Amino acid sequence: MTLEEAQLAKIDLALGKLKLEPGMTLLDIGCGWGGALQRAVEKYDVNVIGITLSRNQFAYSKAKMAAIPTERSVEVRLQGWEEFEDKVDRIVSIGAFEAFKADRWPAFFERAHHILPDDGRMLLHTILTYQWQQMPALGIKLTMNDVKFARFIGTEIFPGGQLPTQEDIFKFAEPAGFSVEKVQLLREHYERTLNIWAENLEANKEAA
Repeated sequence: MTLEEAQLAKIDLALGKLKLEPGMTLLDIGCGWGGALQRAVEKYDVNVIGITLSRNQFAYSKAKMAAIPTERSVEVRLQGWEEFEDKVDRIVSIGAFEAFKADRWPAFFERAHHILPDDGRMLLHTILTYQWQQMPALGIKLTMNDVKFARFIGTEIFPGGQLPTQEDIFKFAEPAGFSVEKVQLLREHYERTLNIWAENLEANKEAA
């Protein structure tokens, strides 16, 4: 399976859990380059709204979605979830939650629950971590290189972002009104993806 095929499979896995029906409105929080928006329109015949804080992704996604032949409503906004107030039927968020500060997690779930109907559904795809104090009992040995790498990620890749634990999702989602229906861990797939990314980067070291 290529990276492109794996990306599409990931999107299909996420959208497939939402029980989408034609004519529904789907909100994609942190819509990136518009892959999930496009797939939702083409496969499920739904209206879509994508929001992002990236000007580059906003421009790219807006142009991509404008080229899709559909009678459904398609919208991409340069907007944060804190400002979003429209009512929607479903929410998907892939790879955005870990970029939020932990003190915003309660407000995120509260806002998401507020804009959904009583039978609404949200699919949250995020990177999880363990609490540092849990790691020895799990057989996870930390080295100074691990600490340095974590610091690099926090300052250079996701400044201000924080990885949640699985317990954090329950802790903040349930008080906001959500019931967590299913947790699916994809760590082996992500490990393989990271290894392929690293190989591709090494193979294109000069260009990078």
